[in-house]
Amino acid sequence: MGEEIRAYIGWYDEAAQADLTRVYQTMRAALPEEPERIGWGMPTFGKNVIHFAGAKKHVGIYPGPEAVKHFAPVLDSMRYAHTKGAIRLPYGRVDLGLVSKIALWCRDHSK
Repeated sequence: MGEEIRAYIGWYDEAAQADLTRVYQTMRAALPEEPERIGWGMPTFGKNVIHFAGAKKHVGIYPGPEAVKHFAPVLDSMRYAHTKGAIRLPYGRVDLGLVSKIALWCRDHSK
């Protein structure tokens, strides 16, 4: 984990840090060839392949509108809130298998 991302995660409380770290590790494992950086104020993999961010009560995943549309049935079945380009994973209920699938889908469908 780079210093910028470590510092970003360090701004959150311990419980949030744990989930943010797990999301980071899951995305890093799924996307080992993608560079990481802070983009748009949040941890980013590749040239905007996928982003994640901490919030008060959830980890936000920002895979873009096509990915959200593709995964909407699964997200709905798991009761994960989502909007056009964002997915909210409540702290303590983060499905890392789903995070990995979304990251891989984004890699395979990025332009």
